[in-house]
Amino acid sequence: MRRQPLKGRGIVVTRPAHQAQPLARLIRDAGGRVFLFPAIEIRDIEDPGLFTQLIDRLDEFDLAVFVSPNAVERGMSVISARRKFPRRLQVATVGGGSVRALEQFGITGVIAPQGRSDSEALLELPALAAMGGRRVVIFRGAGGREALGDTLRERGATVEYAECYRRVRPALDVAPLLEAWSRKGVDAITVTSSEGLRNFADMIGPGGRERLPDTPLFAPHPRIAEAAHGLGVNKVIVTGPGDTGLVTGLCAYFGALR
Repeated sequence: MRRQPLKGRGIVVTRPAHQAQPLARLIRDAGGRVFLFPAIEIRDIEDPGLFTQLIDRLDEFDLAVFVSPNAVERGMSVISARRKFPRRLQVATVGGGSVRALEQFGITGVIAPQGRSDSEALLELPALAAMGGRRVVIFRGAGGREALGDTLRERGATVEYAECYRRVRPALDVAPLLEAWSRKGVDAITVTSSEGLRNFADMIGPGGRERLPDTPLFAPHPRIAEAAHGLGVNKVIVTGPGDTGLVTGLCAYFGALR
């Protein structure tokens, strides 16, 4: 008989809708009930002119960095439709999900950290230590974090951003989630970005925010956990990276309660 440590547990998944199903499937396989409540929606940039101009200049760069699976999917889709990816262009990314997404476009030999999935872990790799004279293009969403680009510049690189998507807060009906929460049907929340956490807190309104402090929140990065503590969440569990890390953390927590 298959072990189901999440049996009967209601788990909120706040990933963008197009990325939520793998995590939802893992939670269901462990016996959990899933509440899909995407706190971020990924859309095309409003004016793609600068982005496509940069794509036409890809041969000028030495390194292309993709900061997320969304950056891979949006960026590589446009590149593939417009031109061939330069053979000499090295590629780096921040985690396993983005590596797998790049493989779908035929990009292998990617520079990526093991274990942690963030810009700081990528910057610790020897391949990005000496950047003098190198030209780097960073594929990201509009208005993303500056830490990666700033550090590469400090190391001597010339950096340009290829902003290939934008993040918006979805307009969702929060009533079904609040109703389940009021019946004690929500046992945990999973959050995969600080922006998603802020959006979620705004979207659930005063009624949800009253319940948020006492609901365990699972996040794959300490930066998200810090933001959650800032919102008054009392129980924040930092898990391993990716969907597998989140579900492993959920199963360990709720399995220990049985």
